[in-house]
Amino acid sequence: MKQLLIFVRKEFLHVLRDRRTMLILFALPIAQILIFGFALTNEVKNARVAILDEARDELSARMIDRIDASRYFQVDTIFQRRHDIEPFMRRGEIDMVVVIPQNFESDLGAAGRAAVQAIVDASDPNYGTTLTNYLQAIIADLQMDLSSERTSVAGVRTEARMLYNPQLEGAPNFVPGVMALVLMLVCVMMTSISIVREKELGTMEILLVSPFQPLMVILAKAIPYFLLSLINVGTILALSVFVLGLEIRGSLVLLYALSMLFIITSLALGLLLSTIAKNQQAAMLMSMMGMLLPTVLFAGFMFPIENMPLPLQIISNIVPAKWYYRIVNAVMIKGVGFSVIWREVLVLVVMTVVLLTVSLRRFRVRLS
Repeated sequence: MKQLLIFVRKEFLHVLRDRRTMLILFALPIAQILIFGFALTNEVKNARVAILDEARDELSARMIDRIDASRYFQVDTIFQRRHDIEPFMRRGEIDMVVVIPQNFESDLGAAGRAAVQAIVDASDPNYGTTLTNYLQAIIADLQMDLSSERTSVAGVRTEARMLYNPQLEGAPNFVPGVMALVLMLVCVMMTSISIVREKELGTMEILLVSPFQPLMVILAKAIPYFLLSLINVGTILALSVFVLGLEIRGSLVLLYALSMLFIITSLALGLLLSTIAKNQQAAMLMSMMGMLLPTVLFAGFMFPIENMPLPLQIISNIVPAKWYYRIVNAVMIKGVGFSVIWREVLVLVVMTVVLLTVSLRRFRVRLS
């Protein structure tokens, strides 16, 4: 019994003296509870909505006021012509367009029927369906008010048109997210573990006293994972096309080139973690918990970032997977070109340069 108490005391002292263990035991659960509490919500707020009012009558004005007053929608744009809608939707600047047809009020009064069209970006099917349901609820509420005014409104209905994903399938949403998640975990975790393993076994010093330059050692470690990651990209795309029936609407060459950029970003992040971790277990834990959770939460393929509090939206900007997910979603699902996604590409380029610079500098410091 005395020996048991001694070992228990030793373990307590070991845990309390290890700051990383304390961080994992206490800070990480608290962070998870706070993040999940704020981020895990299916409610949509402040969705970007545009209006095409072809009727320009009193009833259409009332409907627009109702939509704008809702906390779910934020009316950003008023269109004058139908052909102005597609460019905005392709660039991802709006989530839904509400089209009020001509003679809306007169048709409703004369025939008792009228239709309102909702053109929705359904590349995220759950998000698109939620927006449509919210719009239908607003229209139903307006109908009740008009009924109290003894106006015939029985025939008002909403016609939804889902762009980019008319069948509301899940594949167009989760395939870009899976690509971001797989590449991030494989590149970061395997790179960091492989370098830390060399340090742990004492072979890193042998490599460094050889004719190889330190940069060559790093490249020799990174190139296999770079090539394996490219194979992963091809495998995911092949399964998406031939198994899931998902069409690649944009340029395959552009998609592969930007995937290579994201792989380099992830490898640089793995190199940075290898300069921090002291053993393989720490490297694996940092890679899994430090990359898996932010990628799932802040990439945007599971939970809409727009629904999160402003501090979490700001934090999401430093997650590389968020920008890569946007790139894949735009090129693969919407079929856009480089002119639309150049901002996301620029962010990844800056992240890559910063991560490589910091990682190489820390790597040389650790070796000296």
